[in-house]
Amino acid sequence: MPRPIQATISLDSLRHNLARARSAAAGARVWAVVKANAYGHGVERVFPALRGADGFALLDLAEAETLRALGWGGPILLLEGCFALEDLSTCERLNLWHVVHDPAQIHWLASRRKPRAHRVFLKLNSGMNRLGFTPDQYRVAWQRLHELPAVGAVSHMTHFATADAEPGIAEALERFESAVDGLPGERSLCNSAALLRYGTQARERREDPDAVLGDWVRPGIALYGGSPTGAHADAQRWELRPTMSLLTRIIGVQNVEAGAAVGYGATFRAERPMRIGVAAVGYADGYPRHAPTGTPIVVDGVRTRVVGRVSMDMVMVDLDPVRAAGRAADIGSPVLCWGRHLDSELGIDEVAEPSGTLGYELMCALARRVPVQVV
Repeated sequence: MPRPIQATISLDSLRHNLARARSAAAGARVWAVVKANAYGHGVERVFPALRGADGFALLDLAEAETLRALGWGGPILLLEGCFALEDLSTCERLNLWHVVHDPAQIHWLASRRKPRAHRVFLKLNSGMNRLGFTPDQYRVAWQRLHELPAVGAVSHMTHFATADAEPGIAEALERFESAVDGLPGERSLCNSAALLRYGTQARERREDPDAVLGDWVRPGIALYGGSPTGAHADAQRWELRPTMSLLTRIIGVQNVEAGAAVGYGATFRAERPMRIGVAAVGYADGYPRHAPTGTPIVVDGVRTRVVGRVSMDMVMVDLDPVRAAGRAADIGSPVLCWGRHLDSELGIDEVAEPSGTLGYELMCALARRVPVQVV
């Protein structure tokens, strides 16, 4: 039989999370962000559930080609814009919208002769200092784009650096409003964190949410059930459902004496006589290499913990709580690494946090060797 590990992608959960994003958007149109192969889920796999969005946002031209081949005729936005002059031909052929964040991209557009072929989103650097024009440069860039024969509509865009934490978005939002004041064009500001924290907050306070939400919102991680703040409690508060589950089984059992070492480097020693299970999952499957002892994992429906160092193909788990709950805790017992299985749920951010990372990374790191089933 094949190695007993499998990931599942839940289309119902994707649809639910898209509906949650649309509810928080309060009438703004919704980009479904599917960059990084839909956060490791697979563009082809998630498309049936996310085609209810108003558009798709991504990075790679190959992903855009895939969406067009799947039959999507609506808007597609290149979030990092074009990487070279020749990409503009592909944008024209596939009717792609694209972000402009650098003078070089304006220069490329100036060389095009196809009238009004390009719909662009001009990006403001509102404090991230990653991509975008500074507030002092922004109006000059907008005017230059507005004058180009190949450019049709020019929309406005920024990306908040601290939407998921303090001090929040107030300062960046003020920079954005000042930069675009009086300029026509649609606006796109919110990623998942800004949408769920501030869009929802504005509605709860009965304030006008338009200043934050704009015309387009860009949920990414929220569509896949991960917390945009990294805190699993927030995913629960916003009623997000996990879309990716990783399930394996116990393939070996060791009964070890108190003081015995478990795993590479002898980083864990049994505090008492223990029953240790060996689960068929490791960092070559996408399980976090640095998950420490104590990282939660579910065996036979019972929460327990990882012990010792994660190996390439295996991870060791404490089976004593499982046996104490009256479960078999033996070879063949199901192991939920994250997601949902039967009545059990383990948030992906709960697994990521002890390793000092986010659920984003675990989703994107799912290895090609892991079979994936769409349910």
